Amino acid sequence: MSVKIVLPTALARHTDGQKSFDSEAENLPGLLAEFDTKFPALAQNVKDENGKLRRFVNVYVNDEDIRFLGGDAHPFEDGDEIMLIPSIAGGSSSAHGE
Repeated sequence: MSVKIVLPTALARHTDGQKSFDSEAENLPGLLAEFDTKFPALAQNVKDENGKLRRFVNVYVNDEDIRFLGGDAHPFEDGDEIMLIPSIAGGSSSAHGE
């Protein structure tokens, strides 16, 4: 089984610039454990002190929010595309044309 992991630029800087890679993970906890060995810097940025996904990181499985699919318990299927998207809160003055 293989799933494709897709990261935005903000997270790809923790994977030596890789914006996508394949994974054998069967679910979200398995994927997070894989980050520990493959991409420790990414693991530090997406996992909290308890090893769980940080609240500000959203996970989508084939464009569906994993929270609505069963969360950590949702099993990945062969060929799934998993996207990790950090929430962006607030704004900057440059966003307003200043």
